[in-house]
Amino acid sequence: MHFPRLPDWLVYGAVVLALVIAAVGRQENADAPEAPPPTTQVEGMPLGPASPFDPSVVVDVPDKAEPGVGTAFSVADSGVWVTARHVVDGCGRTAIMVGEDQGVAATVHVDPRGEAAILTTEGGAPALPLGLDRPLRRGDRAFHPGYPQGRPGEATSRLLGRENLVVRGRGARSEPVLVWAEAGRTDGLEGTLAGLSGAPALDRAGRVIGVTVAESPRRGRIYTTVPETLRDALQASGRRPAAFAVGEPVTPDNYGRVADDLRRDLRVAQVICINA
Repeated sequence: MHFPRLPDWLVYGAVVLALVIAAVGRQENADAPEAPPPTTQVEGMPLGPASPFDPSVVVDVPDKAEPGVGTAFSVADSGVWVTARHVVDGCGRTAIMVGEDQGVAATVHVDPRGEAAILTTEGGAPALPLGLDRPLRRGDRAFHPGYPQGRPGEATSRLLGRENLVVRGRGARSEPVLVWAEAGRTDGLEGTLAGLSGAPALDRAGRVIGVTVAESPRRGRIYTTVPETLRDALQASGRRPAAFAVGEPVTPDNYGRVADDLRRDLRVAQVICINA
């Protein structure tokens, strides 16, 4: 049997194709792999240390204290309270409200380095537990019981990160704060949260992790002190928090009821500044 003779051009073409394939197979491939996706600050990531490169939020404080109301909370049964510095700094008289139109005079100790102030009264209320040593993670939830707009109310939020609070005017300074995204509030409460300044920021175990100090209504942000600010303020005042205090677990479903209980027991109370 005889096979048909292949045309010369087909034989030469096959040889050239084989040589090309062999040459390409020996070339080095040093291409870099595709770049990984950019790093994002996802929920659950530990919160890093404060940095001067963190974003800033600016707050203007009047040069002279003005009459006003805020929130305070008990940290010792003997009569030691915490509030936001700007609520009581420069006040002629300060009082913790223990009933309708009934207040108890408070002595103010302001730590010039931060936005927390310590109040002392004759007698006190059951203390809230402190959780200043627990690690914080992005996405953590906080609860803020107090007196927004001078009335009982509360808010809840989720931790976004850190910023630098720049205070202009009386007590000008800059300090690190925690920034939270508001995630809920009292039904029917519209507008500003003014009056919630000084409220505790509670974790899910009912422990204090900061002091509520400012808000940005347009951005839906709540600002609290970092745990170190409250710790330093207590040390500077010479007052000790309760060695043992019990908190009630708080959830998005029950935080309104828990806030009512805290106000009823005066563990969270209204504080007033009388500039006279």
